[in-house]
Amino acid sequence: MTRRGAALIAAVLIAGTALPATIPATAEAASTPGCPWVGSTAPIGTRVAQVLGQMTLDQKITMVHGTATGGYTGRVAGNDRLCVPSLKMEDGPLGVNLGNTTQLPAASSVAASFDSSLAKTYGSVIGAEDKAKGVDVDLGPTINIVRDPRWGRAFESYSEDPYLAGQMGAADIEGVQSQGVMAQVKHWAVYNQETSRNTTADNAVIDDRTVHEIYASAFGTVVDQAKPSSAMCSYSSINGTYACENSYLDAILKQDFGFDGFITSDWGGTHSAAGSANAGMDMEMPGQDFFGTALKTAVQNGQVPQSRLDDMVGRILREEFRFGLFEHPSPDTPGAPASTPAHLDVAKKAAEDGTVLLKNDGGLLPLDSAKVHSIAVIGDGAGKNTLSSGGGSAHIAGTGTVTPFDGIKARAGSGATVAYAQGNLGQGSALPAIESDYLTPPSGTGHGLQGAYYPNTDSSGAPAVTRTDPQVDFTWTGTTPAPGLPATNFSAKWTGALTPPTTGTYTLGLTSDDGSRLLVNGQTVIDNWGDHGAATKTAQLPLTAGQPVQVEVDYYQGGGDSTVTLGWLPPGQDPVGEAAALAAKSDVAVVYANDYESEGSDLADISLPADQNKLIDAVAAANPNTVVVLNTGSAVTMPWLAKVKGVFEAWYPGQESGNAIASLLFGDTTPSGKLPVTFPASLDQVPASTPQQWPGVDGKVQYSEGLDVGYRWYDQQKLAPLYPFGYGLSYTSFRFSNLKVDGPTLGENGRIQVSADVTNTGARAGSEVAQLYLGDPAATGEPGSQLKGFQKVDLQPQQTKRVQFAVTAQDASYWSSDAHAWALGAGQYTVRVGDSSRNLPLSGGFRVDRTSGPRFTKVTAPAIATGGKTFAVTTTFTNGATEPVRDAVTSLSVPKGWTATPRTRRSRGPSDQDRRWPRPGR
Repeated sequence: MTRRGAALIAAVLIAGTALPATIPATAEAASTPGCPWVGSTAPIGTRVAQVLGQMTLDQKITMVHGTATGGYTGRVAGNDRLCVPSLKMEDGPLGVNLGNTTQLPAASSVAASFDSSLAKTYGSVIGAEDKAKGVDVDLGPTINIVRDPRWGRAFESYSEDPYLAGQMGAADIEGVQSQGVMAQVKHWAVYNQETSRNTTADNAVIDDRTVHEIYASAFGTVVDQAKPSSAMCSYSSINGTYACENSYLDAILKQDFGFDGFITSDWGGTHSAAGSANAGMDMEMPGQDFFGTALKTAVQNGQVPQSRLDDMVGRILREEFRFGLFEHPSPDTPGAPASTPAHLDVAKKAAEDGTVLLKNDGGLLPLDSAKVHSIAVIGDGAGKNTLSSGGGSAHIAGTGTVTPFDGIKARAGSGATVAYAQGNLGQGSALPAIESDYLTPPSGTGHGLQGAYYPNTDSSGAPAVTRTDPQVDFTWTGTTPAPGLPATNFSAKWTGALTPPTTGTYTLGLTSDDGSRLLVNGQTVIDNWGDHGAATKTAQLPLTAGQPVQVEVDYYQGGGDSTVTLGWLPPGQDPVGEAAALAAKSDVAVVYANDYESEGSDLADISLPADQNKLIDAVAAANPNTVVVLNTGSAVTMPWLAKVKGVFEAWYPGQESGNAIASLLFGDTTPSGKLPVTFPASLDQVPASTPQQWPGVDGKVQYSEGLDVGYRWYDQQKLAPLYPFGYGLSYTSFRFSNLKVDGPTLGENGRIQVSADVTNTGARAGSEVAQLYLGDPAATGEPGSQLKGFQKVDLQPQQTKRVQFAVTAQDASYWSSDAHAWALGAGQYTVRVGDSSRNLPLSGGFRVDRTSGPRFTKVTAPAIATGGKTFAVTTTFTNGATEPVRDAVTSLSVPKGWTATPRTRRSRGPSDQDRRWPRPGR
């Protein structure tokens, strides 16, 4: 951990957020004779058994489902008689989705820091704000693999690489749970697109090895390192079975990884009662369509064993005891203030450290205050429409965003003139709303349009509310448009007349999240209908001054964010030309461009939407000293790249956006971010480039690229991406030297130490990320090079530090589906160290002489006695060495003189498994 990172963690705690044992609870449970488990020092397992022993069937059923009411995303009812606290859940992968919380940068930004200590600090802020709000379970982080840059939730996940995602996710969870709040890691598993989600049409056709090595691997890491309290199963179907009723997936999580927390469905992701329960899901959210009466009936008729229901409830109780909720139930304080100045400091640092400098020609950056006296700040995203957060359940409103224009102007001070031009109309950013002066309701009197609001999504029946709205320009996310309407799943219809002030061709725009359409004189001119994040569609329409046209705006909200704006651009305006003119008379032009992502929809392509490429071309033609700042959730193409001198990828940087970019532009902070995803040169280069792979054909999404996800694909196909995984520039320079690989052989339970020197060869202090990639023998079938270690080092000018890595047998293993185990292949392994997947100047290696191969022997022993009549035999397959690599269970009759009381240590793989069984009669 860097000194600054440690100081930030200390600041977070000093600022008023302490560990839960020191926080007074307003509803603290007292130890009573009726609840001897409260305040007890008995082992948690004993206390869980005590509670279960007192619960009726109905009380158990109540614990395995919840509601979406009461001020939180979800709530599971408590039990006063048994002193069981209620369990409150809140969306929170990138911050707490309640008011007065900090809008942190996106997870993609945190991943780009390649700094697990920063990820832990980030998580501690989330946990602290959860605690202030009375939240028990934070619904995050999201650690799914970014299989394709078009995924609508790429911004809220970490990386295309499972090693990086696992390390950053584990640190984030450690931070959240250090504050006494449970983390719910999501989404388990193979969830990589929004198109057709939660339907059988989103059916991932995928092989077992790819599941284990790519899509499940990060979850195994976080279970092993961070011990999350819970996991959320996803909306996907995997090989024909929904994730939330997929016994194959849940066996990996609970058996292979040894996960002992509970599994919650994604909201609305449950599709069966007995099927989901028997597969391993423990909690339905929200509602009780399946885990209410249907589950009770399934238990009563034997479709779901009573022991399985007890396991479901026991897993939830165990985590409530583990986090002290029986002794300290959290108060209901969703309206409490949570953001602090220390949290804003973390938000700023995360934005700075996650911003990636992609290009810096001619040393234009950092800006020299002695030479730069005028700066043009251009782009819709640089002003009041700053794109600082993605959409959906990961959206955080924040307590006030510092825009790039404001941040740059404040940092430049009196020494430079900083001027702003909108330049473009953005994407997801509305055209200027049509003023009420030009709108007339159907009554023909007053100004505005008549709005009819419905408590459903199809504007059916009588409206709940009818009123005249001056403009159609609303953002209701998390709130209701009017009394009597829900905060989600409602619709509205605005009608009246539009009278233009001048004659000419107008650009009409309709922005919405979710669906909207505009009718003029009864004809549909804009169709923006469908479930999606905030998106703008426009139409050109000739209008005559003083001649009214009839307009109708239809809108529905289907979940998540809620926004709708009817805007226009009158004839004669040229925002791109105005921006170019400002750039031409400025020393430097900083252009903001963005691409909006949101849960619920995927992107159509990876081009900057609307007229943003045109804007950048125009500004660069007017001023060669142009710097582009990108606010995107993942990779975009850059057709203008050769025309500009500087490019930053700033992701969705949170509410400190303006202060962070100003610090980077002026060199107060030296850029150190690295790309956690590959930036392709074109959409044709991406691994899932065919319709069969994305978004699927005939209800099947073919994961036919297998292990070759992200940079692995570009390496295997020998493709030159626009920018490779791990890439990022600095304002200084670095050199790698003196690689040492201890060895020369790696044993099946061993590790190899790798070290190298990193030297700052420049004149400015900076941080470099040393990255270690491992190449396995070709016979293993592994990709040619895979990230297996990274370390961020802070270096003063001319300073050298030695970085250390440990490459374990697990790191070098591949998944054997036949053995259902990790296997270590024989042969020569290559270790490479450098600063990106395509720049690895140091190379060494080691050998593996003894392997886990296909040679297996069987060892059997009794496992679990059932009713005194039968017991389960665990068949442990070993590889000829010392570790078992596969277990199979068979039920047999109990031999005389045997008792079945196994002692088991959980493990992730064959290199550290250990099973010991009692001898007969013990």
